[in-house]
Amino acid sequence: MGDTLEFSDIYQEVKGSWNDGRLRFGRQSVVYKSSKTGKVDSIPAAELSQAQWRRVCLGQGIKLTTSTGHIYKYDGFRDTDFEKISEYFKAHYKVELSEKELCVKGWNWGTTKFSGPLLSFEVSDSPAFEIPLASVSQCATGKNEVTLEFHQNDEAEVSLMEVRFYVPPGDTATTEEGPEPVEVFRDRVLSKADVIQATGDAVCIFKELQCLTPRGRYDIRIYPSFLHLHGKTFDYKIPYTTVLRLFLLPHKDQRQMFFMISLDPPIKQGQTRYHFLILLFSKEEDLSLSLNMTEEEVEKRYGGKLSKNMSGSLYEMVGRVMKALVNKKITVPGNFLGHSGTQCITCSYKASSGLLYPLERGFVYIHKPPVHLRFEEVSCVNFARGTTTTRSFDFEIETKQGTQFTFSSIEREEYGKLFDFVTAKKLSIKNRGFKEVNISPDSDEDQHDAYLERMKEEGKIREEANDSDDSDGESGEYDSKASASDSSAEGGDSDREKKKRPAKKAKVVKERKPRKKKPKDSGAPKRPMSAYFLWLNASRESIKAEHPGISITEISKRAGEMWRELGKEQKVEWDGKAEEAKKNYEVAMREYRESGGGSSAPSKKYFCTCFFQHLHKVLCCCSGIDLHFSHQSTFISRRQSASPS
Repeated sequence: MGDTLEFSDIYQEVKGSWNDGRLRFGRQSVVYKSSKTGKVDSIPAAELSQAQWRRVCLGQGIKLTTSTGHIYKYDGFRDTDFEKISEYFKAHYKVELSEKELCVKGWNWGTTKFSGPLLSFEVSDSPAFEIPLASVSQCATGKNEVTLEFHQNDEAEVSLMEVRFYVPPGDTATTEEGPEPVEVFRDRVLSKADVIQATGDAVCIFKELQCLTPRGRYDIRIYPSFLHLHGKTFDYKIPYTTVLRLFLLPHKDQRQMFFMISLDPPIKQGQTRYHFLILLFSKEEDLSLSLNMTEEEVEKRYGGKLSKNMSGSLYEMVGRVMKALVNKKITVPGNFLGHSGTQCITCSYKASSGLLYPLERGFVYIHKPPVHLRFEEVSCVNFARGTTTTRSFDFEIETKQGTQFTFSSIEREEYGKLFDFVTAKKLSIKNRGFKEVNISPDSDEDQHDAYLERMKEEGKIREEANDSDDSDGESGEYDSKASASDSSAEGGDSDREKKKRPAKKAKVVKERKPRKKKPKDSGAPKRPMSAYFLWLNASRESIKAEHPGISITEISKRAGEMWRELGKEQKVEWDGKAEEAKKNYEVAMREYRESGGGSSAPSKKYFCTCFFQHLHKVLCCCSGIDLHFSHQSTFISRRQSASPS
């Protein structure tokens, strides 16, 4: 058995929706990486305490319990995977993979057990369903009822809104001495539920920070477990568990900094979802910060990452505090430098202008709307010429899910830098090797354009035709202007400029000649019918008899349906008749051609006509005399010749 076991297409349930990813069992840890968000869950092997194999909706699933009280569930395994996973757990984790049956009786009366962050409803000692308490948003009590409300997931097709539990009242003696069973139930739910309550003082407060998404100025209050944005109109509470990534990116003007926070799930305001929180800072703005904690508490909780009193640039203070509380690294630009010497590229996405940052592991666009594309989810990229001018180009990114992001209006000088970056990251370039995509800054502005050249040639031809047709009229017009300018000496500069302008030339519209249809040979044998039409001719009367008064179009429609329903054995008869008709047609056509009919060569009558027409043109051009010929077998001219010869 190898050191690792890997499984693809393994699903993890997140608030009612299934997210697929890859699961790897290693000697040191169990790692799951989501394909959608790229988030990585790592479970140290030393913390694994229990493992269960259960039949679930997506095949077989594994439930892992750690010594710290966390529970992880992964679904999508096959029945044959049980043996090798069980052996691997025994050999490397010293944990037995036990099989657990779920209750499917459908009973609604049972017992509830709180196991870490899970509420399990059991019937006859078998779990009927489990509720992750982290998904609970509110818990309310009635007389003998407890109501649980849940966080909603926009990506789930069906969402569970609430669950109500009936809790039987306790004995009178018990209730007099202690709290009611309903209150005990509620307190145990709230101890593990994801209900954000601003209890106690904030660690620190940042006043009036400029926020681009959502737009406005907010006071940011930093609490130990969540972030509170307080604005004039809206308030947002963001748990640190929803933060995926942190970005610190310089503005192109080198005077400002962007601090971007990636969120999953996003914060909501009505029907609007904000997947990114973007703050804008000035580099010149400084701050002296004092945490609302003692030095011993700061050292114990954050282990030297923060100190009680700090000072520096405002964006550095915000980044340092967020990095310590969220416990995630801050992503900064890599080695990419654009044509202007900055680490970003000016471009447009949809209808807004913004900045595109090529990072070490993905692309980030700021700011409307913000976009983050990891290299792992990129299928290919494409360089396309700009639609309005040759001074810019478009950069297209296509993801593995089929979504395309087009960043347009990128300066042509950025092409070389961006192309080298994409090549170095080993991303697939869709149009590599095509000569028509010529957007290099070394190329001339007047580069070859086949369509433009063709339009120029057609314009020259039209101008020459206009000159030849209107030569007499134009010369008379210019002579009249010249005489008028000589006679009048008080015209001034404006009159002279008007007289110098040539008259606009009328467009020449060429008449299209009607196409000549090839004459049909009435004496040739008729083409054979296909198997379908042979069957239709034989079945038409029966269709009319079954459907009296049916129209012609309905007959064709009904016949098509009947023909499709026929089996291959029934169609063999009509295929044979069609093949026989085709052979008879070929024999008849051969005999017809041998008898002189349907010859593809031009007839003598047509040949003579063409010959005399061509001879007429040549003689007229050479002698300048209008000659008219007549031929008995071709045509008879009704005009008299200009010369007796």
